[in-house]
Parts: sequence; structure tokens; C-alpha cells
Amino acid sequence: MSVPVAVASEPLIAVNELSKSFASNRALDRVSLKIYPAEVVALLGANGAGKSTLVKILAGSQMADSGELRVDGQPRQFTSPLSARRVGIVAVHQQINDGIAPGLSVAENLLLDELCRPDADFWLNRKRLLERAASIAAGLGLSLPLELPIEHLGQAERQLVVLARAFALQPRLLILDEPTAALSDAEAQRLFGLIDTLRNRGVAILYISHRLSDLQRLADRAIVLRDGKLAGEFTARQLPEAVGAMLGHALETHVYTPRAAGREVLKLRALQVLLRSQAFDLSLHENEVVVLTGLLGAGKSEIAEVLFGLRTAAAGSLQLDGVDWQPGSPRQAIRSGVFLAAEDRASQSLVADFSLRRTLTLPFLERFTHYGFIRNRAEAAAVQAQVAALGIKTTGIDVPMSALSGGNQQKVVLGRWLLGEGRLLILDEPFQGVDVRARREIGQQLRNSAAGHATLVICADVDEALEIADRILLVRDHAVVAEYPRAGLERATLVSALAGTQVETNPLQAMPRSRASA
Repeated sequence: MSVPVAVASEPLIAVNELSKSFASNRALDRVSLKIYPAEVVALLGANGAGKSTLVKILAGSQMADSGELRVDGQPRQFTSPLSARRVGIVAVHQQINDGIAPGLSVAENLLLDELCRPDADFWLNRKRLLERAASIAAGLGLSLPLELPIEHLGQAERQLVVLARAFALQPRLLILDEPTAALSDAEAQRLFGLIDTLRNRGVAILYISHRLSDLQRLADRAIVLRDGKLAGEFTARQLPEAVGAMLGHALETHVYTPRAAGREVLKLRALQVLLRSQAFDLSLHENEVVVLTGLLGAGKSEIAEVLFGLRTAAAGSLQLDGVDWQPGSPRQAIRSGVFLAAEDRASQSLVADFSLRRTLTLPFLERFTHYGFIRNRAEAAAVQAQVAALGIKTTGIDVPMSALSGGNQQKVVLGRWLLGEGRLLILDEPFQGVDVRARREIGQQLRNSAAGHATLVICADVDEALEIADRILLVRDHAVVAEYPRAGLERATLVSALAGTQVETNPLQAMPRSRASA
């Protein structure tokens, strides 16, 4: 049961009986809540609970069907994000690319809101533009190549650009939707410090995250949505109960069960991702799930790009199933049984307006064609089997992907590559934007389906890494510099290693299957 939460002063935001429907789907059902100045409110809910709809209404991206929104006690109805910003409501949405302007530089993206003002003149003075952008970046402690096109940055760096721009707007209510999804523990801690500063200045913050550690660090209280309705309000000390209210049941304790590694699938020898980076060795085996982790910019995704044919290594050799191998392109990699689910699901794994069925079978349509015609029954049977195996919640296999929640979209991406029966499955940040239940389900499916192939997961979050890995590899400066067996590994040990505050106690050469013994 939730209990009354003590608050001070008048509410900045008051939502009364807010409702919103999309066709027959009631996304919000008479939701009421209050947000006060100088507090961090955690908004919890499983995927599809209505969180994103509520955020979009507060930020002016959508309008409610009924109900009332008050700011400083005055009724408001926002018709655009600009109208919400005029009263100090700024949102950083979960889909980071929605806040990025491709084709513009990092500096221009940092100043996007200012450049769009009618009286803006930064484009007339390049030096002044760069100085102002550098000032905004410095506010978040960022060191970014300001004149580089924004599309050259990784997903985590783009997230930091959008966050810095939001902070620069000096909001009264800052809405953060999964702000640490692409960030490592170190970058997240830096963000938390800035949130503390804003709270001390009287800013209200609505914080959406599926990471319980984030909420335990930040939240003054928690509001829970379930199936579009308000499920309860909780104090910071009641967060475990809040998670139970979100799921409809208590969260089960996760117990790690080790798996015995099978035969070697991939062997890297003296691999250098970049000319200036350290050479390293690596072996991946059937049946095991191996996690690559490291700080922002450590080079985790670049290692995956080498394996998938998106990047050519500066030096070293690769073997796949004991045979020398060098993928020249993603197409060659896929034909060899090496699959990659990229970090940015929306732009790199999904095709706009594609159905669940076609999204899942896209790379393997040849299996379901006969003389150029798709065998619809065979395709449907394969898709239905994956939907059942992964517990994908959908009203049918021909619904558009946009109709699925983030967690179910991620399950479809995973199901696509499991359908291919490959040799090496690479997943770059597979838990971004999915709730605790979906994360557990995806992680369990990864481990249950690991037999017969190697699985490599790129994961910046320490808790996620510990939950799914048999081995954890630490990446620094585009090289694997340490390896840890999951059995017996403490969270504090891994966090210290990531932060560089301790000498690695398990260097590669001291581990089984290292360059000395593999």
C-alpha cells in the first residue's frame, strides 16, 4: 500500500482526471497527480502503461481528450512543445534522435532552440556560435568536437548533447525519459550531480527510468502508472513496493546460474581497432553470454562494427569456427552467421511502417520464398513461433511496429536474429528503454537460447551486465583490457574497474582462454 507523501509549498504542476485514447486503446484513464518545485518525482510503469503519453501531453507534443492541466494554479492547454517551453516545461524524450537535427553540427544542435528564435543571429557569427555552444557543453562537463556533424556521434554522445541543450533552457519542470539508457555508470553519476544542482535551485524534475539504482539515488517520491491508470504514490523508501505496483506483483530475486562454455566460435588475435589502440586477444564460445562494458567512448560499439563488417580493423586476425575470416560488409557477416542488433533500435533495426511479421523475417526472406513469391503460411508459422517463445504482446503479427511498446519492439529485434540460427549474435544495448519485467524476459531468453552459438552483449549498465553475463570484458581505449568471470563478481569491483580507481585483479592473461591458454 502507498502512503501519503509529505510535500511543501503549492504544486507547480497539477494534473486532474487526464484521459487520452488512441482508437480503442485507452492510454491514460483519468490520471491525477501533482509535481512540486525542488523535488525529483520518479514516474514508473511497465512498457505501455501510459508514461510516454503523459509526458507528451505535459510537454505539448499531444493534447489530452479530457481532464485538466494546471501550471502555477492556472489552467493550461499546450498546443505545441514551444507553448510548454514558454512556461518552463522542457522534456528530453526517450527516442533521442527525435531531439537531433541531422546535417547540422554538434554546436548547432546544442544551440538549436536558440537558433530557432526569430531574433537569433548566431549563424552570422561563427565564432560566437562556437563560444556559446562550448559554454553549454561545459555546463554538463562535456568535451565534444563542436564542428563535427552530429550524425558522427554515437548514441550516448547524442544523448548528452540533448541533455545539455535541455539544461541550458533553464526549465522550471524538466522531464527526463530514460536519460541514462545509453550512459555508463560514470556518465550517469555526472548527470545525477547536475540534477541535484537543479533541484537545489527549485527546479522540479519528472524522472522516468527502469533502472532502480537511478531511482534510489535521485527520487524524493514515486508515482506509478499501470494500464493507463494511477496505481499508487510512494515515498523514496518504498521503491521496492512501487516496482511491485508497477508490475502487479513483487519483483522476483534474480539468481545467476552459470553455463559451461562449449567449443570456440570466434577467435581474435592481436586485434587493433584503431592504429593507436592497444592490441588484444579474445575468444567467444558456444553456450555462453559475454558482456562488453566500459565508459562512454571506450570503443565497445567499434569492436562490434569490426565483427559485423562495418569497420576494418587496423591490425590483427579473426577466425570464425577455426577458419580465417574477414567480413567485408554486413551482408557477408550475415551470410557467415554473424548478426548484429544495433544500439539505436529506431533508426538502425526498424523500418518505418513495417509490420511485426516483415520486421522479424526481413534478413531471411529467402527462407520463405519460392520462385520469387513469399510463402505466407511458412513465414507466419515462423513468426508465430518467435512471438510465443519471446512472449511478445501483440494483437497480431501484421500490426505495425509502432503499435508495440518499446520492450516488445526489442523482443522482435531479438527474435529476428534468433530466427537466423547464426554462429555469433551481437546485441548492442538491448535493454535500452525496456521495463524491469521486459529486461528480465529478454535476458532470460538470451540465456535460454545461448546453446549452439556465441552471444556478445554490449552493455554500459553494471546491473544489467551482472544479470545476464557468464563473463564480463572491460573495454578501454578501443581494447579489451580485463576479463571477469561472473561467478563471485561483486558490483563494487566492477564499478571500481570501470572508473579506473583500482588495478584490474583479473587481467586477460590470468584468465582461462586468455592469449596464454586459448
